[in-house]
Amino acid sequence: MTTFDANGLTLERVREYVWELPRTGDMRVPARVLASEALLEEISEDKTLEQIRNTTHLPGIAKYAICMPDGHQGYGFPVGGVGAMDAEDGCISPGAVGYDINCGVRMMRTNLTYDDVNGREEQLVDSLFANIPSGLGGGGVVEAGVDTVEEILARGVDWALENDYAVEEDLLHCEDEGMREGADPSKVSQKAKDRGKNQIGSLGSGNHFLEVQRVTDVFDGEVGDAYGLSEDQIVVLIHCGSRGLGHQTCNDYLRKIERHHQGLLQQLPDKELAAAPAGSQLAEDYYAAMNAAINFAWVNRQLIMHRTRRVFERVFDRSWEEMDMHLLYDVAHNIAKKETHTVGAEPRSADEASGVRPRADEEGTERELYVHRKGATRAFPAGHPDVPKAYRDVGQPVIIPGSMGAGSYVLRGGEASMDLTFGSTAHGAGRLMSRTQAKNEYWGGDVQQQLRDRDQIYVKAQSGATVAEEAPGVYKDVDEVVRVSDALGIGDKVARTFPVCNIKG
Repeated sequence: MTTFDANGLTLERVREYVWELPRTGDMRVPARVLASEALLEEISEDKTLEQIRNTTHLPGIAKYAICMPDGHQGYGFPVGGVGAMDAEDGCISPGAVGYDINCGVRMMRTNLTYDDVNGREEQLVDSLFANIPSGLGGGGVVEAGVDTVEEILARGVDWALENDYAVEEDLLHCEDEGMREGADPSKVSQKAKDRGKNQIGSLGSGNHFLEVQRVTDVFDGEVGDAYGLSEDQIVVLIHCGSRGLGHQTCNDYLRKIERHHQGLLQQLPDKELAAAPAGSQLAEDYYAAMNAAINFAWVNRQLIMHRTRRVFERVFDRSWEEMDMHLLYDVAHNIAKKETHTVGAEPRSADEASGVRPRADEEGTERELYVHRKGATRAFPAGHPDVPKAYRDVGQPVIIPGSMGAGSYVLRGGEASMDLTFGSTAHGAGRLMSRTQAKNEYWGGDVQQQLRDRDQIYVKAQSGATVAEEAPGVYKDVDEVVRVSDALGIGDKVARTFPVCNIKG
């Protein structure tokens, strides 16, 4: 197959797993989809292809808009999307970051094996569910005043360290060491702070979870050793974000941008892509507020990890230090960051070039860009200065969650990622069906029973509807997503894990 047609769009096969929608009309750059033919068929079933094409209209977008193998329809900008906009002449778009700012994952290692947990799954899942706040609304590990919220927004995990919710090593194994520079709590609304103050250290609802897993496979022994991973080892995966504070922050700035930058909005094919021009006051304010919400999310996951350590201490009657419960890595999935990348001259449209196919890769220059990753993971390769020192020789850890009935993966940033994807790869399996459709097709109690009887996976949630929405059949094949990432060299397979028990909101 050399072309793929769907929804009135024709993608051209550039090479294996790389499909391009050439630049035409008002598109500023081509769009690219990184997928196998099977995944491309699934991606084309909703508005993902239309959305990634629309993304190419954003001012200052560099090289091409990118859809990852797990891509699916989102708010304006597809989930699984990467777009890099010039930090001087481009723009920043809240919709291209998402409502759950710094939704992300962290993995914690242990020295426990599956034999240590086997037979205690029910006790463990009950204790985790009782002690880790989850679900809609309030309730967290700490309930704080606005002054504390503002300190968290400004300092990130450094606040948790000072208040005995973290150890120094936790910061060293977190993206940006758990603190985004340029965060300004004053740019976060009082309404957002009020929503966040009772949610610090909570999972929330939807697809957020805490999952105890066992390592089933190590594909790269050298990198596995560097990450502290071995077969049959127990690890803990935490997936959540900035809760109501991040959601409110996104909403606040979308509404402000819609009011103050109507001229730009009218140039875009979808108002959900609302963006603030680089250098404008709203662009600066949103970036400062987003960085603050990023810090809040890192503290949120840190407090959940702290509480998880305490639960394991009670269940296994030994200290967390004795169980070697150390953070492997924490990485963001919904974020925009100023980064320097090598990009070529802006490619010509097919019309401008009299039918000549666009050249997306010309001789490059370094430019500072707002790299938007929405449902995408930073995946910097070995040697990159932003990779933590502990992993710089092997590459940044990348954590790819599957569904609660499938495996998850640990990858490392691949050598090809900087050229192909602005140092990014997929963030998970990616949804196949909406939450409404999932609830129509699955019954939560049946899903829980099947997982327990068939796979010895213990799931506990606030409601059966949540389990139905997150049933394994709702998601794409994570094995195929990871296979494509590995084949392209943007994220290399290191290890695979499988669920033992899972708690959800």
